Amino acid sequence: MKVAVITFPGSNCDRDLAVAFERAGARVVRVWHKDTELPVGVDVVGIPGGFSFGDYLRCGAMAALSPIMSKVKEFADNGGLVIGICNGFQILCEAHLLPGALVRNEKQLFQCMDVSLKVETTESPWTKEMKQGETLSIPTANGEGRYIAGSPDVHATLSANGQILLTYTQNPNGSEHDIAGITNAKKNVFGLMPHPERASDLRSKDGMKFWSSVTRYLKEKSA
Repeated sequence: MKVAVITFPGSNCDRDLAVAFERAGARVVRVWHKDTELPVGVDVVGIPGGFSFGDYLRCGAMAALSPIMSKVKEFADNGGLVIGICNGFQILCEAHLLPGALVRNEKQLFQCMDVSLKVETTESPWTKEMKQGETLSIPTANGEGRYIAGSPDVHATLSANGQILLTYTQNPNGSEHDIAGITNAKKNVFGLMPHPERASDLRSKDGMKFWSSVTRYLKEKSA
């Protein structure tokens, strides 16, 4: 598995994400936001957490316009796997690779804690190694992590298509319908607010299940 991890000005979880993928056996290539091409032969693109461009305007809004993002969109349109974590989730929404938006937490506070997540479906490249209904302990750290779908129709579509992969068992930020992570319709693009890369070595290690799921998916796809 070859993974491209993108760094924007203000990213601070890019190294953590790269190390997590390396622990899963991946070969990681670091990519700068001003690059105009993704490395040849990439299987997965990782967009890390942090405060890209200082969270000016809206979180992720400026990063979504970086040169590399046009290639990420092209990669995703062709079925490539893309994961965005925390600020990466915000960037994917701002780039319209995922529906909805991330807004200020309900209590207007930055929250840093372990959260319990429920796996809503295993029918995705990201959750193949999990069990439906199981709970994961994953840390979260965000000030604008409240997911809003934008309309009842968008939520109905997400639910009907099995695009809601993760929900909070105890909602920490007021996200609509307790949503913690979603995919696009093809399920190759995945965004979540909690940080599985921070639960891949220390803490619960439940984050490793995401990387092993992707590895299994790619092996089955190539078989």
